[in-house]
Amino acid sequence: MKMVLSLVNLCAREVVSDHSSSPYWLNCVPRELYRALLDAAFTHCRPLAVGELVQRWPERKLIVGGNRKAGECPPNRLCVQALLLAVVRGLTDKRCSLQMLDLSGLQCEDGRVEDSMGGWSLSVALCSMVLQARAAASRAQRKDGERERKRGLEAERDRGTIKRDRGKVGCGNSGESSQGGHRVEVEKMECRTNEQMLAEDESVKGIRRRMEIQRRRTLSEGKSNISNNSSLCNQDWDEVVMVHVRADLFVNSRSWERVRDALSQPGPLRLHCRYLRVEELLAPSIASLLGLLPQQDLFGVDIRYSSLGVSGLAMLLPLLAPFPQLHSLRLHYCNLDLQRTQPGQEGALQDMSKGLGSLKRLKRLCLTALRLPGHLRLLLSSLSQPLEVLELPYLCLTSTDLAYLSCSQHAPFLKELDLSENWLDESSMPSLRRLLAQAQSSLCQLSLCGCGLSDTLLGALLPSLSCCRVLRSLRLALNPLSRTGLLSLARTAAGIPSLRLLLYPNPLEEYEPGLPASPSSAQLLDWPLLEESEGRELTLRLLDEVLNLRGRSRDLLVTSDLLNYSPDLTVDD
Repeated sequence: MKMVLSLVNLCAREVVSDHSSSPYWLNCVPRELYRALLDAAFTHCRPLAVGELVQRWPERKLIVGGNRKAGECPPNRLCVQALLLAVVRGLTDKRCSLQMLDLSGLQCEDGRVEDSMGGWSLSVALCSMVLQARAAASRAQRKDGERERKRGLEAERDRGTIKRDRGKVGCGNSGESSQGGHRVEVEKMECRTNEQMLAEDESVKGIRRRMEIQRRRTLSEGKSNISNNSSLCNQDWDEVVMVHVRADLFVNSRSWERVRDALSQPGPLRLHCRYLRVEELLAPSIASLLGLLPQQDLFGVDIRYSSLGVSGLAMLLPLLAPFPQLHSLRLHYCNLDLQRTQPGQEGALQDMSKGLGSLKRLKRLCLTALRLPGHLRLLLSSLSQPLEVLELPYLCLTSTDLAYLSCSQHAPFLKELDLSENWLDESSMPSLRRLLAQAQSSLCQLSLCGCGLSDTLLGALLPSLSCCRVLRSLRLALNPLSRTGLLSLARTAAGIPSLRLLLYPNPLEEYEPGLPASPSSAQLLDWPLLEESEGRELTLRLLDEVLNLRGRSRDLLVTSDLLNYSPDLTVDD
């Protein structure tokens, strides 16, 4: 079977490589080969072939993007643009059967991949496609209306001609009186014809007047950019949609208006959002955006670098409750600083707790740098279902917060846990060990980067780590460990059969002299390493010996590179 598939892919690559031959094979290729041809066109960057295939796509559904395999490059920018243009052209192509276009996961946020399309660029291009299709439909509708108006005028003229012919038949056949009567009748008919034309002109003016009133009314409602679509505004989505487009949207202050316009009015293309990422938007703008999204399709919301405050977040959370499929909420740097007491703060926290409690299917919660010390119980106890992914970096967690988390309903179900940049001391160890014991059968990813773990603290934690039998990723960078402590960590990590990634800190022996006794993560990040490579070579050699002794040199990646390690290693095989 693999040989047959490989042969099909090889032939498809040859077919799409020569665009001059496309008129010959496009008319005779069976529909079963369209997918292989499109994949080959994407893989080998043939945007013209992409456009021609999508414009006459023979199936109702087309999926582009999705979860890419390790090492697989995302589609080229030119190919994506050709696809979007072809979707618009396909709306008027009778050969196209497309009704659902799924572009979820198509974006590429890796800046090292050349000529790929990031989430923001893809979102802008999608919205431009929707607006372009709507404008084309509006122009076509206006042309149809003008054509109907002309037919009506021609029909009126034909009726006038028939009446004139009847008048001629009724006149006398001789004498000047007959000719004079004929002239009088002609003059009367001309007067009536002129009156009809004037009436028709007034009718046309009346239509134009009504259109102008409608246009001004639309402008007054703040929708001037879609005034040409007034005939579509009063129709339901189901009456006008020809293709549903599903994608992940990335919206910021520069693209918000365009995204709003694409979502707000019916047209032949309807945009559905799977994951919404928002940056640098105020709470009212985010609320307006949420009100325009189709409710059945949204899986996750990611809000970053937006100055929401506690009150703004408390306002937004209830607006997420109507989305029945929502299972992921991520909040990064949203300016929720509760280390400083502010008026009305406790009431807003209660509202936040109620808002989180209204998200009945929430499985992933990320609260990055919100600085909420001592409030974890208030926020998480309102959730009706246990979380599977919990990310709490830079949250200023206290020992009380960890004690609650270790005994909460969430602990036995956690698959991913991130407590990075929360300072851990001896008082935190009992709660953390209890938490790991509760999650040992489910925890797949654990991050404790920058937590101030010394050799002593880590030594107390290693027995609990060794019991996590399904752990695949362990990240402990930027902790003040000596080389001896690092080797103890490596031995424990090598003894976990499921582990595939260990991100370890540079040992203290590799830093320049002068480092404080208990350095913070910021100091470890900024402090220079020794120029000579002997210390690093010694560390690597000792780590290799540990891995070889346990037989883990091939399936366990051990690295200290914060920037270039691959998170794909944590995905199940």
